Amino acid sequence: MESNLQSDCLEINMEVVHKVVPPPHSTTFQKLKNRLKETFFPDDPLRQFKGQPLKRKWILGAQYVFPILQWGPNYSFELFKSDIVAGLTIASLAIPQGISYAKLANLPPIVGLYSSFVPPLVYAALGSSRDLAVGPVSIASLILGSMLRQEVSPTKDPVLFLQLAFSSTFFAGFVQASLGILRLGFIIDFLSKATLIGFMAGAAIIVSLQQLKALLGITHFTKQMGLVPVLSSVFHNTAEWSWQTIVMGFCFLALLVVARHVSMKKPNLFWVSAGAPLACVIVSTILVFAFKAQNHGISVIGKLQEGLNPPSWNMLHFHGSHLGLVTKTGLVTGIISLTEGIAVGRTFAALKGYKVDGNKEMMAIGFMNIVGSSTSCYVTTGAFSRSAVNHNAGAKTATSNIIMAVTVMVTLLFLMPLFQYTPNVVLGAIIVTAVVGLIDLPAAYQIWKIDKFDFIVLLCAFLGVIFISVQQGLAIAVGISIFKILLQVTRPKTVMLGNIPGTNIYRNLHHYKDGMKVPGFLILSIEAPINFANTTYLNERILRWVEEYEAEDAEEDRKRHSALQFVVLDLSAVSAIDTSGVSIFNDLKKALEKKGLELALVNPVGEVMEKLQRWDEGRDILRPDGIFLTVGEAVASLSSAIKCQPSNHA
Repeated sequence: MESNLQSDCLEINMEVVHKVVPPPHSTTFQKLKNRLKETFFPDDPLRQFKGQPLKRKWILGAQYVFPILQWGPNYSFELFKSDIVAGLTIASLAIPQGISYAKLANLPPIVGLYSSFVPPLVYAALGSSRDLAVGPVSIASLILGSMLRQEVSPTKDPVLFLQLAFSSTFFAGFVQASLGILRLGFIIDFLSKATLIGFMAGAAIIVSLQQLKALLGITHFTKQMGLVPVLSSVFHNTAEWSWQTIVMGFCFLALLVVARHVSMKKPNLFWVSAGAPLACVIVSTILVFAFKAQNHGISVIGKLQEGLNPPSWNMLHFHGSHLGLVTKTGLVTGIISLTEGIAVGRTFAALKGYKVDGNKEMMAIGFMNIVGSSTSCYVTTGAFSRSAVNHNAGAKTATSNIIMAVTVMVTLLFLMPLFQYTPNVVLGAIIVTAVVGLIDLPAAYQIWKIDKFDFIVLLCAFLGVIFISVQQGLAIAVGISIFKILLQVTRPKTVMLGNIPGTNIYRNLHHYKDGMKVPGFLILSIEAPINFANTTYLNERILRWVEEYEAEDAEEDRKRHSALQFVVLDLSAVSAIDTSGVSIFNDLKKALEKKGLELALVNPVGEVMEKLQRWDEGRDILRPDGIFLTVGEAVASLSSAIKCQPSNHA
């Protein structure tokens, strides 16, 4: 009888249990090679060169560096007709925005037009997006101006301020291009969606409040960026308010808002919002000139320099007391503008069903800013408002950027005198209308519904920008995001699994209420990599699970066979482990043995299994009856062992 029972137990184990096999052997060099490839070359850019003749490889290499060589040979007149309409449309938006954003950065207005001429030409040759329209943007302009103004006054020392702006642009481009060349684009992923939404909304409000100086006609205005100083400055200088400026400003602001609303409601009328800023500039300039409004309290741009971009490489500063400021400003503006440009490019690429190469975009935007810093341009990137107009206007290729640049060139050469009487108040209204679109309330509400912690990050970015400063608000939000990641690493989730009745499936008991505990088993799933940062916590948490399980059993009037006997750890979700993590199993085994319990492991994945094998030479942990492929097999095998045990002792 006993021999029959033992035979039956052996048959059960042989039928149920599958052997856990180690991963195929690979050398340290192969592992390092695969890890570096997945880290820096996840898109495998060299695969297109495999099996190609040498001449074809040179052509593919040139097309990879200069995407214009890829689509240029197949360019047709039909594509040109679409691109010229889109190019002229975005030029009508780029000219007034360029002047406005340059003033936002405390730079001469002409620099904004320079920045809408050279960078688009560079991007057309190097960029991979068909829809991205490049030029100055509000957020980068705000950050650049506010950071540089902390140490240098744009009014008292305008030449030095301009030199630092160009130098910061060079460093921004250098950082951007380096990230692309070194394949380090994953660094910008630390700016989460929640961080960006909160940051953009806060910056939009700060930018709008700064325009109260122009909209109200105030001459003495605070240089600080916070909400309280700005509002304090507005209401402490009510004597400087100009009713003529207020009337003109809010009339044109209302017109721009209505135009934007019309285009949002009816996308086919995109040209209404695209042409409204230029129309406002033209009408307001005519009104000021006709009524001599500059003599009645309305400030104007003044005379602008004619001609194309003068070289500025002799103005770049790579030494001196301001090098730290320039480096810091370039780093912050470079990362922010790069994140915005890539996000905009990917958004419109997804709408049209093509792919944008993130590393190519980093290099394109980086070299665009490096070249721009030598041609009197400041930080530029892909602007959402301009790219949306470009997309809606039917742009087919990056030629629309070339058309826009040519239009700006004509403006620089022949039309500069026409902007002499353009009122600053209209530029302020254009900026306010443009940045309002950066406040994304639906996205913020969606984040609130999905993840409250992410919403806290969003709020910190928003409130930090409004009440402290733009760069510190961003730093606080990034810090909290990193803290969240550290929490997830150092406090990995462990859950208790139970059996779904009628199946061999085991799931989280907290999630699946119909799941049932298996008598005598504590089944836990570890849902994170195990490393030096979380081994102590995991050890303590697992032992606490054991204590809680035993305490629950002690409170119940239970039968003897339901006492805890096995602790089963499901390692399916443990993707990686280090030397500190490996030792946790030995510590756990010793602690459980003192309690009269056995430890079993389930489905350690490749890297985990390999390291466990190397560490557990005595096979104390990886013994045949202590490691299983599935939780179901572990429970079946260990349960059969319990059933066989009394007969073996009989």
